[in-house]
Amino acid sequence: MTQSDPRPLVWLPFPADRLEGAPPQLRYAEVVPERSAGLPDSADQVEFYVLPYRFDAYDVELLAQLPRLKVVQTQTAGVDHVRPYLPDGVALCNGRGIHDASTAELAVGLIIASQRGFPDFIRAQTTGTWSYGFRPSLADRRVLIVGYGQIGAAIEARLQPFEVEITRVARSARPGVHAFTELPQLLPEAEIVVLIVPDTPQTRGLVDAEFLAALPDGALLVNVARGPVVVTDDLVAALHSGRIRAALDVTDPEPLPADHPLWRAPGVLISPHVGGASSAMEPRSYRLVTRQLQRFADGEPLANIMSGAY
Repeated sequence: MTQSDPRPLVWLPFPADRLEGAPPQLRYAEVVPERSAGLPDSADQVEFYVLPYRFDAYDVELLAQLPRLKVVQTQTAGVDHVRPYLPDGVALCNGRGIHDASTAELAVGLIIASQRGFPDFIRAQTTGTWSYGFRPSLADRRVLIVGYGQIGAAIEARLQPFEVEITRVARSARPGVHAFTELPQLLPEAEIVVLIVPDTPQTRGLVDAEFLAALPDGALLVNVARGPVVVTDDLVAALHSGRIRAALDVTDPEPLPADHPLWRAPGVLISPHVGGASSAMEPRSYRLVTRQLQRFADGEPLANIMSGAY
C-alpha cells in the first residue's frame, strides 16, 4: 500500500487475508490504535474503519481526526459507546449477527449453571466436599426474554429443547411479542428473566427495585445485555434478601472493582462480559465485514446502519 494508491483505504483490526473474497477495489491496513503511539500514519486517508473488538475509548475518540472517514463498522451489536463520537455525515454500522450464537450459548450456560448449582459444586470441589442437594431444573420454567431481537430469538431457539415456556418482550408490541409497558403484568409469573436489550435512555435503569420486587420468590435474573440496564444497588439489596438470584455477564460499573459488594452478594454468578468472546465470533465477523466492504466498493447501500433508536 502506498499513499499514491487511489483506492479507498480500510482500517481492519485483523490481517486482510482473513477476509475471503475481500474486494480488490479497496486497500487495507491492519490498525489497532494505541493512545501511547499517537494517531496512525494513515489517519488522513482512511475511509472505512472496522473497530477493534474492545471498549477502548481511544478507538472512538480519534474519529474526529479522520478527515476522509465515511463508514464506521463495529463488531458489537450495541453502539452506545460509539455514537457520542461519530462525526456528522459518517455512517455507523453495527455487528448485528456476529454474536448471536456466542451470546445465546452463554445465556443458556449461565441459566443452567445457576439453576443446577454449578458454582457451589466448584467451591465444594476445592475442599473435596461431596455436596449433594436438590436443585431447580431449567425444564418447566417460565422464561421471560426482555429484548426480543435477533439475539433474543437465538436464545429462544436454544432454550426450546429444554421444555420451557417462553414469553417475548420488546420495545414495541407485535404478534407474539409483548411491549415493555406490559412488564408489570408479566414479571410476577417469570421464573427466569433474560435481559438482552441495548443500552438506551429507555432501558437504562429498567431493572430497579420495583422490577425486582415484582418477580416471584426464587426467580433468576440473567443479564447478557448491558450493565446500566440494571440498578446495581437495587440488585445487591434484592440478592441479600434471598428472594432472587442473578447470573450476570455485564455489570455497572465495569470492570467490576475487586471490592465491589456485588462480587460477594449471595446467589450471584458473574462472568466478565464474555458473551461474544468465543471462537464463534471470528468467522461471523469476517463474513459480515467482507459483505459490507463489497457493498462499499460497489457503491451499494450498507447493512446494519444505526440511525435513530434501536
